[in-house]
Amino acid sequence: MRRSFVLLSLSVVFPGCFFPADRGQLLETRVDKLADDNKKLKATLSETQGKLDETTSQLKTALEQLDQASRTTGANIGVKVDSAIQDVATLRGQMESYQFKITELEAKVAAAEKSGPASSPTKPDEPKKEELKKPDDPKEFLKLADDKAKAGENDVAKKLYAEFFKKWPRDEQVGEAHYGLGEVHFLESKCREALYEYGKVIQDHPKSKSAPMAYLRSADCFKELKMMDEAKLALNELMKQYAKSEQAKLAKTRLAEFEKKPAPKGGKK
Repeated sequence: MRRSFVLLSLSVVFPGCFFPADRGQLLETRVDKLADDNKKLKATLSETQGKLDETTSQLKTALEQLDQASRTTGANIGVKVDSAIQDVATLRGQMESYQFKITELEAKVAAAEKSGPASSPTKPDEPKKEELKKPDDPKEFLKLADDKAKAGENDVAKKLYAEFFKKWPRDEQVGEAHYGLGEVHFLESKCREALYEYGKVIQDHPKSKSAPMAYLRSADCFKELKMMDEAKLALNELMKQYAKSEQAKLAKTRLAEFEKKPAPKGGKK
């Protein structure tokens, strides 16, 4: 019966294919952001280059006018020369400004392309975050992940749980780690992802201390997904597999609440 329930749970989580549990989302977001930033930088670089070309052309024209003014005779020669000199000075200033901007933009584009998908751009004045000290002992490592989850640092907790699975795939506490990750998803209202983690506890680690709670939480998830028959199945299986647990008592109470028929509108006739 347990296997049937697990298969039912997984059918919700995996509609025909493997359902990713959000673990690559952060990397994808960073890649998209870098690509977008790089695109904007290149667009700005192209626009600034165009302005520089236009200013260079204007400067050339102004210099030619200055040369002509210097050879002009008559009462207006002083005015023409002064005007041409001012135009040249202004255009040279603009050209130097655009050249500086182009150099700066080219440096930013090169830095963005070099940083790659595994990193994200940081502000110059932004202080570097202190590196998290990770214990070498699996028990302490899992405690750190649980503490981060309780503190509401969900992204950090998810990374730690994923790292735990990678470092200690056969550790006796793997079931607890799956349950912890399930709780993070549950608190984020991501019931399908949570069901996957609870299903791993039920299927692969039925003797872990979190197994009864995994059933109870699965029922909560099914209820949120408006799948009441599946929620009842989870509660019944919990009472059958862990009859003496506190969670089984809660399951009995919840089943009784499910069985209550809603009072007819308008009260009793």
